[in-house]
Amino acid sequence: MKWYDIIFIIVSLIIIILSLLQGGKTGGASGAITGGGLNVFAKTKERGSEKVVTWLTFGFAVLFLFLALIISVLAGDGSAAAAAA
Repeated sequence: MKWYDIIFIIVSLIIIILSLLQGGKTGGASGAITGGGLNVFAKTKERGSEKVVTWLTFGFAVLFLFLALIISVLAGDGSAAAAAA
């Protein structure tokens, strides 16, 4: 396991924790099953800690994406080039 794998796992765990910290926008599990309150474009104002958690989640998600791309390039053994030929 290389250093970037460990960083990737840590970022993944942080995203999971931040996602669990976010408050629900619907009426709980029943709203998720029945679709009640499912309005993606609703104007909801996030304040204080909710806004911070949302921005941190977004930032770590972008970092996760870039790490995944970098790791795929670093760990590539040329099999993609061989498959294309």
